[in-house]
Amino acid sequence: MSRPATQESAPFPFDDGRAIERSEVRSAVTRFLLIGLVSLVAISVPVALWIRGQAEQHTLTAATEHTHQLADHTVAPLVTDGLRAGDPSALRALDDKLAPWLDGDYIVRVKVWDPNGRIIYSDLPSLIGRSFPLPRWSSDLLAGGPERASFGTQRRVDNEQDYALGELVEINVRTTDAAGRPLMFEAYFDDEAVQKEQTTLIAEIIPAFALSLLALQLGQLLPAIGLARRIQAHQAARRRLLQHAIVASDFERRRIARELHDEVIQDLAGLSYAFEAEERHGLAGERPLFGRARAILQRNLGALRAMTTELYPPDLDALGLAEALLRLADPLAGKGIEAHVALPERIELDRDRTALLYRVAREALANTVKHAGAGRVELTLAQDGDRTTLTVRDDGCGFDPEKGSPHGHLGLRIMRDTVRVAGGDLAITSRAGEGTTVVATLDRD
Repeated sequence: MSRPATQESAPFPFDDGRAIERSEVRSAVTRFLLIGLVSLVAISVPVALWIRGQAEQHTLTAATEHTHQLADHTVAPLVTDGLRAGDPSALRALDDKLAPWLDGDYIVRVKVWDPNGRIIYSDLPSLIGRSFPLPRWSSDLLAGGPERASFGTQRRVDNEQDYALGELVEINVRTTDAAGRPLMFEAYFDDEAVQKEQTTLIAEIIPAFALSLLALQLGQLLPAIGLARRIQAHQAARRRLLQHAIVASDFERRRIARELHDEVIQDLAGLSYAFEAEERHGLAGERPLFGRARAILQRNLGALRAMTTELYPPDLDALGLAEALLRLADPLAGKGIEAHVALPERIELDRDRTALLYRVAREALANTVKHAGAGRVELTLAQDGDRTTLTVRDDGCGFDPEKGSPHGHLGLRIMRDTVRVAGGDLAITSRAGEGTTVVATLDRD
């Protein structure tokens, strides 16, 4: 067992209150804002995609309505038998009627189909009168089914001259000619114009949505700050109560130790001297009796002195936790127990948590000495970031933790409650014949 060259206890008192609380509140609010930002992004992305899809659907719906109006009110009344027969005057009349629609950048191509796949009108004269296979969905459309709208580059045979136009929006609707016969009207819209309309719609919706989410986040911020402050106030009160409990416990232990030392031990020591005098100078027949009484008294005096040493803790501020733990382990060798102590070079721990871990180690080692019948004990202290772990492991007789201590002692149970009040944990694992392990863990707030 070796002692480290230097051991210090870094002061970090519980009652460094307000600065710690302000820091913790800022940390809690920062975490809240970061989580809120991540949530905002996580919600915004799918919602933005949904809005984009809805905007696309809205744009296609608007384009379909424009196509219906164009087909029913502009084209259909001019589709006469003369137009079907290719009469130039009828074709010119429809050209003139559609010119305002085609001169802009919105509609780039129109076709009028009969149910047999014949194009009876197009803004491209070369297509008029030609027949092409109709898509499968056209029969449903001509029978009164739903309109069809789609994005993409046109690849059908009748679209040979449209390849250079790139991606278009194709709208197909049903209409009837002047005689009431069904027709399929096909209009192609410039993809860029439709996308522009979609972007405009998205630009109108997204800011309102983002502002709503931001307002919700800001609306939750003030209650979150208040909640963080209340939690920190409760934690500060808990720390103060724990500190007062530790101080009161230390004070009471010192008082008991002082009274034992100043009164009981002194009186018993005086009585021991009296027995020794009688043993030397008394009647010969009574000397053995006084000798046995003095031996019993000396043993009890030794036990009381050991008890006062345990009751009166060392000056941890001066010694540091490492030196105090080494002093706890030093007497074990004289009691036939091999002790192995592993400590870090530097221990960063505040005074109150130092006292807690020292108490846990003292209680665990006292139980090992009194009840475990162990030949070996290991005491380890480790720090990982803000977490400190104390482990005391022996190879003694062990016991069943579910049934409690076989000797009825409550020391470790009390220490477990105290450690939990401090925000840590104390775990006891044991099995009959396999020893006992006590692990105390404390986090620095």
